Amino acid sequence: MAKQLEIATLAAGCFWCVEAVFTRLKGVESVVSGYSGGDIAKPSYNDVCSGETGHAEAVQINFDPDIISFDDLLDVFWRIHDPTTLNRQGADIGSQYRSAIFYHDSKQREVAEQSLAAAEAAKLWPDPIVTEIVPFDVFYPAEDYHQDYYRLNPHQPYCRLVIDPKISKLQKNFSNRLKGSSLD
Repeated sequence: MAKQLEIATLAAGCFWCVEAVFTRLKGVESVVSGYSGGDIAKPSYNDVCSGETGHAEAVQINFDPDIISFDDLLDVFWRIHDPTTLNRQGADIGSQYRSAIFYHDSKQREVAEQSLAAAEAAKLWPDPIVTEIVPFDVFYPAEDYHQDYYRLNPHQPYCRLVIDPKISKLQKNFSNRLKGSSLD
């Protein structure tokens, strides 16, 4: 019998960063970089970078809920980007870099709302969280050269300066959830 995978669609700034983090988690089968939340069908990277399509750079995560829950994914999500900055992650500015959870069903919506409330109550960030929790509509995979970018380009300056610290933070805070950890 085949595994019953679920899908999560999250936006947390540059999709290269988000993909690099979530691919390392136990129970995550695949992560695809792409675009979601906008009005233009089949946008290109250049279209999305214009900030005029309404799309966010997002990732679509296929995961095994018997190994990692949607709530566990969100626990990582809140900690690997700054969900308090509107339309911005670091030097990346524009609505395409917004923080968003695109829920696929009412259960994901409920979990997302509870997770946001828990993150706020835990004071994970000093400022209020501005992450959108909105219904999923459609996801467009990004161009091939964006897929698995960090693994294929680990020495690029952006990867070294922006993604490496996120990976280090993940390793420090979630070592027991990583693929290949001693707790497998």
